[in-house]
Amino acid sequence: MTSSPKPVHPSVSRRQAELLEHLPFADTQDFEDAARGLIARREPNAVRGGDGGVVWDNDTYAFLGGAAPDTVNPSLWRQSRLVAEQGLFEVVEGVYQVRGLDLSNVTFVEGDTGVVVIDPLLSKETAEAALALYREHRGERPVTGVVYTHSHVDHFGGVKGVTTQEDVDAGRVPVLAPAGFTEHAVSENVYAGTAMGRRAAYMYGAALARGPQGQVGAGLGQTTSTGTITLIPPTVHITATGQEEVVDGVRMVFQMAPDTEAPAEMLIHFPDLRALCTAEDATHTLHNLLTLRGAVVRDPHNWARYLTETIDLFGDTTDVAFASHHWPTWGRERVVEFLGIQRDLYGYLHDQTLRLINKGWTGAEIAEHLELPPALEKAWSTHGYYGSVSHNLKAIYQRYMGWFDGNPAHLWQHTPVEAGKRYTEFMGGADAVVDKARGAFDTGDFRWAAEVLSHVVFAEPDHAGARELLADTYEQLGYGAENGTWRNFYLSGATELRDGRFGTPTVAASADIVGHLAPRLLFDAIAIQIDGPRAWDEKLTIDVRLTDSGERYRLRLANGVLTQSAAPQQDAADVVLTATASALPALALGEPTPERLAEAGIKVEGDASVLGRLASLLDRGDQDFAIVTP
Repeated sequence: MTSSPKPVHPSVSRRQAELLEHLPFADTQDFEDAARGLIARREPNAVRGGDGGVVWDNDTYAFLGGAAPDTVNPSLWRQSRLVAEQGLFEVVEGVYQVRGLDLSNVTFVEGDTGVVVIDPLLSKETAEAALALYREHRGERPVTGVVYTHSHVDHFGGVKGVTTQEDVDAGRVPVLAPAGFTEHAVSENVYAGTAMGRRAAYMYGAALARGPQGQVGAGLGQTTSTGTITLIPPTVHITATGQEEVVDGVRMVFQMAPDTEAPAEMLIHFPDLRALCTAEDATHTLHNLLTLRGAVVRDPHNWARYLTETIDLFGDTTDVAFASHHWPTWGRERVVEFLGIQRDLYGYLHDQTLRLINKGWTGAEIAEHLELPPALEKAWSTHGYYGSVSHNLKAIYQRYMGWFDGNPAHLWQHTPVEAGKRYTEFMGGADAVVDKARGAFDTGDFRWAAEVLSHVVFAEPDHAGARELLADTYEQLGYGAENGTWRNFYLSGATELRDGRFGTPTVAASADIVGHLAPRLLFDAIAIQIDGPRAWDEKLTIDVRLTDSGERYRLRLANGVLTQSAAPQQDAADVVLTATASALPALALGEPTPERLAEAGIKVEGDASVLGRLASLLDRGDQDFAIVTP
């Protein structure tokens, strides 16, 4: 990035000062908890990949000491200082966490002969570094089990940094996960994975400069690592609350919590240790009900209900609660209070949104006016560092009511480009709009300045004055944001307006992820790449025969749609592919030409030209698509 950040606007600086007076900064319990149990830090704390490039560098956050500068919301500065704490920590005797080596934490639970690893980070390289730090101070214990608490990539992507497929296949290392894990893990990262990855680049700010005028963290963790994403499918599926498993002498009792923070998620109680792993359902922030990178809207009603169940099941037998992000909470009464506050947080947002929906309020109106009760607002763990009250309330509205707010004027609106042209013309032309927006900027009305300037940029993307002022506006909105991902979105928008697009630093749909797609998901992954209009008049059929499972599928392209069926077929297909299930992902990795498929071990019989016709219709995603410009 070549541009220089601008100074903070006086109106933002005044708001930051007001927050310092209003919020309970004298409460330092979180700092005590975040430092408790420290065994050793990793010095230096940078991790390199196989090509020598840096995939993680927590040392770039060394600037976070001391008081908050005016360019950072003081509440977010506080949270970033806490989240940037790194090293190996003892939670209780036998349970250890490495924090500050990725977006998430990895937990090591010592067993009779080795160690069980919970949530092995996002990248193979950071997981390897975490395991090495643990072993340096706790001995060369073998990994005897792996647990994935849920289906998000930052909780399984580093698995091959702590174990191997060979050890898992041999039965030496069981891999435990909630029912539905594999399907949700791979589908989320493949179906809309390209779009989610590009937006995640904005959300986590991995490409932004670090510093008081740049990226300071993402609220949940500092940012995402950019190493190798791997996957080993689970060998033990947890299907019911109360299910108990023992791995290397470590006794675990599971609570299912599907459709909360992830579609497949579970909490883990360690009765012999009086410890509770809350996965990602209770962390030191208001979480996302709809993450800004994009996802299916989560269910806050379920979330609150499951946290009530957590308290009922484990509240009396838990002395410490820890999660795969942030720091633990110690003491039975404090744990129950923490879980209760988190439960009430999601329950309040859900119930009050529905109350106002039924009074005719729209999502934007609810988000603008609804406030948390003072008792919740004063708890640091309810603050919107990752999720926010504003965008979560809109998500609840979307979950129940969809995108349409009922106003006919919003039923058939113009695209951003066409709307931008019309708004710009109505307001006197681009130069006039920029002049008026400058007035809004000068008075600190950045929300309005951003809205009207975005219209100009979409109408005339090369208008230098509009781009410059819009970048400056996004920057001020970022400086004032308490939410880490809002700050990153705003600063990313400013950066791309000034310096051009930075693409997708972390690509979740790795070859390892695609390689574990079940056949029907694999065929879906191909189907969503078909360029429909170009395929309107194309007709073809492909039979796929799997030699190891005996499964057979018919793929049919017609009317621009690639469909699949496992039913017996009476007619012959244009071409037949015979392969093992492990070879099949070659269809989705690269162009499905006969030569490539043969190299992958897929036998092609019949009219091989059909594969070329299919390949010519694939329209792959763009990892560098425009966001703040047309």
